[in-house]
Amino acid sequence: MLEAGWTGTSTVPSRGLYPHQWSWDSAFIAIGLRHLSPLRAQTELETLLAAQWADGRIPHIVFNPSVPLDAYFPSPDFWRSSTAGRAAGAPRTVQTSGIVQPPVHALAAWLVHLADPGLSRARGFLTRVYPRLAAWHRYLLHRRDLGGGGLVSVVHPWEQGMDNSPCWDRPLSRVTPAPARSFRRADLAHGSPEDRPTDLDYGRYVRLAADYRDRGYADGGIGGAARRASVEGGGGRRAGDFAVEDPAFNALLIASEYALARIAHELGAAASARQDRAERLTAALVERLWEPSAGMFLCRDVCAGELIPERGVSGLVPLLLPSLPRDLAATLVRTLSGPHFGLGGTTRLVPSYDLLGEAFDPHRYWRGPAWFNTSWLLERGLRLHGERGRADALRRGILHTAGASDFAEYVDPYTAQACGATGFGWTAALTLDLLHDRPARDRNGVTAIKGEDRA
Repeated sequence: MLEAGWTGTSTVPSRGLYPHQWSWDSAFIAIGLRHLSPLRAQTELETLLAAQWADGRIPHIVFNPSVPLDAYFPSPDFWRSSTAGRAAGAPRTVQTSGIVQPPVHALAAWLVHLADPGLSRARGFLTRVYPRLAAWHRYLLHRRDLGGGGLVSVVHPWEQGMDNSPCWDRPLSRVTPAPARSFRRADLAHGSPEDRPTDLDYGRYVRLAADYRDRGYADGGIGGAARRASVEGGGGRRAGDFAVEDPAFNALLIASEYALARIAHELGAAASARQDRAERLTAALVERLWEPSAGMFLCRDVCAGELIPERGVSGLVPLLLPSLPRDLAATLVRTLSGPHFGLGGTTRLVPSYDLLGEAFDPHRYWRGPAWFNTSWLLERGLRLHGERGRADALRRGILHTAGASDFAEYVDPYTAQACGATGFGWTAALTLDLLHDRPARDRNGVTAIKGEDRA
């Protein structure tokens, strides 16, 4: 499946539904490819980083010019990166989107290096990617702290990666949708409408993206009086803006900060500042997004200045973090295996949304189905925090379901019925990763991001 998606420089998630290069897909795909071809895994990440903007952002799509414009929407002529993104330093030689996706790239780069350190050093892989990854993190930390509390905000649901989550319903309700006649959805030609976002939600996605584009992809702060004025409609950023602090996005940034510390150490540079930053970000994550009554992390609506009372899988992903307080990690495990997510009881993979939530839908995109990348992340988190039995059971569930569903994009969390695309890139790649030797994977992956080694 990964061979079928290989373009010569990168891997498409799905030839039909997603025919270009996607940012966090390529990171997960590189993690799997490292077991087959460390060179191709390095190339995967290098291709993505070559499309980085001068302000440091890594775009969520790098467009293949040989793919027809009508094969995917929004297409390059919607994003207009080389013109609308000129002030932000969009590249001139390649067309991209103007938004971002979760920053899992430094973790992927470190794991790819560990697959063949000799090849990595001979090619200067880490030497070349480290400055770009550092610039990427700088962009997020300096330009996207829109709430003023130290965490990164996303400005579009597509940036968080879990596009259609009910966690976005409240902030999205402030957005006036683009008229249906103003865009054509290419995704419905490759997937069942029952599995995909509604036309209303899609119209809101288009409006948000178009507004961001028309502002020249400029980011700005929204704190204190400006935030209050925005909520009241009296000043600052208008009330329709979307800015959300998401626990998974920030947890992946923290995990990648630990990975950047390891990369810096490998290159002979100081690493302590990055480890300290990762621990400070973990403290900020707990302070701003932990909700004891929910037993998990919640998203924060920055424009409204409040937590969003919806339980999504995003709020469990911080289990991946090594410096997470022990009592919080234990609570996350209880929530994961309790009635809201049912892992080990009613579900074999982790559903993307609260099983008991009013908006739960077992088939619709990120509103209930189980995804393989989030289950892979939580398998790592469980193992890191000593939950070996639960981690082993989740690993078995991922491997069985991946094969039984023809490596689906996502599945019904109860029945494991395939939804979305089949032969999906990161499902195949992460299956490969889990199939490899467990003790070696623990040494090279879970503990490496904390800066320790374990026999």
